[in-house]
Amino acid sequence: MPWNNPRRSLAMLTFTAAIFLASALLLYSSPEEKRITIYSIAANYSLPVLDRNGDEYVGLLEVFEPLGTVSAKASGTRWKFRYNDMESEFTVGKTRARIHGGDFELPSNFLLENRRGLVPLSCLGTLMSRILGGPVTFNQNSRRFLVGNVAVHFTAQVSKTAPPKLVINFTAPVNPTIATEPGKLRMTFNHEAVVAPGSYALTFDSKIIPSASFQESNGAAEFVVAAGVPLIASFSDNGRTITLEPPPQATTPASSAQITAGTAIASPAAGPTATVASRRYFAVVDPSHGGEERGASLSDQLAEKDVTLAFARRLRQEFEARGLATLLLRDGDSTLSLDQRASLTNSAHPAIYICVHAASQGNGIRVYTALVPAVTENRGPFLSWDTAQNASQPLSRSVGTILATELQNKQIPARSLIAPLRPLNNITTTAIALEVAPPSDDVSQLNSPAYQQSIAAAVATGLANLRDRLGTDR
Repeated sequence: MPWNNPRRSLAMLTFTAAIFLASALLLYSSPEEKRITIYSIAANYSLPVLDRNGDEYVGLLEVFEPLGTVSAKASGTRWKFRYNDMESEFTVGKTRARIHGGDFELPSNFLLENRRGLVPLSCLGTLMSRILGGPVTFNQNSRRFLVGNVAVHFTAQVSKTAPPKLVINFTAPVNPTIATEPGKLRMTFNHEAVVAPGSYALTFDSKIIPSASFQESNGAAEFVVAAGVPLIASFSDNGRTITLEPPPQATTPASSAQITAGTAIASPAAGPTATVASRRYFAVVDPSHGGEERGASLSDQLAEKDVTLAFARRLRQEFEARGLATLLLRDGDSTLSLDQRASLTNSAHPAIYICVHAASQGNGIRVYTALVPAVTENRGPFLSWDTAQNASQPLSRSVGTILATELQNKQIPARSLIAPLRPLNNITTTAIALEVAPPSDDVSQLNSPAYQQSIAAAVATGLANLRDRLGTDR
């Protein structure tokens, strides 16, 4: 798990800034790579598109390799291609080809580069259908191919509840990348054959969630939801349903300040008579990273964001089995900033906030609590954003120590530590971070259901035993 170190040297910061600037300039100067995406029962995959002689081309061998047994052989200007039991022959610099003994006309010349056969993209749908012997749907504008009956359809409807919810039901499980921006929530489907509903533009009878739109480009599909307030996503029915709704808001006196990032916040412990909002959740569980932020590369196949989400889901299940309502800040591969995580948590008013990280080094569990800055800029009854945890810090540290002991009693190695880890500093309630390490040198054990379950059960039991204290010592 990468931590923020407040004592980095100026030289390191300067070096990092230089690398960032160079990367930004490179990204700015490089156009987005053209890609196609192919969806089939056998595999879903993306391939690069090449510009040659004013046309777009793709590698034929790469297109069919995930779908079956392929081979190719070049002999002079002839290029013979075999897919399963079907043979095809192409001629370099010619448009005429032979597919399974029949003639086939390419819209542009066949090309051969480093023994790699290239065919024009515009004919790939028809060519695939001929070779595969089945239907292939090709959307040339978005460069998306659907082989057979693999399309994922969906419906979207806003509920009449208060606050309203947008419920999206899919015909197959999906796991989109979710990102937010002012006034919008964007779901990007890079690996699922999601197709448009009856209309590309949807309108809803809701002032909170008035509309949504579907669009496709460069091998991907997007569903963009317009909203007047921030939305959070939750997954259900094994990934077939996504529900978008405003974060839970508690009713607070009109004189209380709104908790927002980058501004002063109202201190929930300004005095013994401070008003505490009623709770809807016992715990907010925050799987770190997500979306484009993969976190630590735990192994070649394992990203931190995937481990934290899987463990967080098990932890929620354990809490709710003990009658403790729990909110997951992300229940899919979504992107949330640190400030968004803190603001959503503070709005939910839970008894405890639990941030989940994963590491490939060490073993067991490390329980972290915040290291709050000593110097702050307080303004009367208001505290700075970076010291929101100050009033809850004693209880947080006590809970961290007790939880580490509880884990040790369950024969799970554990330590309690203090670190300058955001967003712990910005949370107004009891807040801890759990860093899960593998039980041995085998990093793949981090993804073991049995290992995750044993830790989640121990954590839930330890915190359930503290529910009375968490409910009063705020």
